[in-house]
Amino acid sequence: MKTLAIRLDEDLHAQLSVLAQLRDSTITDEIRTAIETHLAASQHDPELSTRATAVLDDIERDAKARQAAIASLFGEAEPAANSAPAGRRKAASKSE
Repeated sequence: MKTLAIRLDEDLHAQLSVLAQLRDSTITDEIRTAIETHLAASQHDPELSTRATAVLDDIERDAKARQAAIASLFGEAEPAANSAPAGRRKAASKSE
């Protein structure tokens, strides 16, 4: 669970407070519900979906470039899929 502080103008806070009271809820629960509703609606936004696909493509290109750089630097064709990261390998070899 993360804590998030937000600033609300007095009118918005008053409206939210009344809404929470009418629903026998808390301001925190009302904000959480509003955020969850907003996120759910965002999942069906075609523009956001297109942008998310572009970001994933960028991440994949960057990851491939970094993998190639590591392979070039250390002379490996591809990093082994099952090997532990270097930090873990060193720690494991020290404890053996």
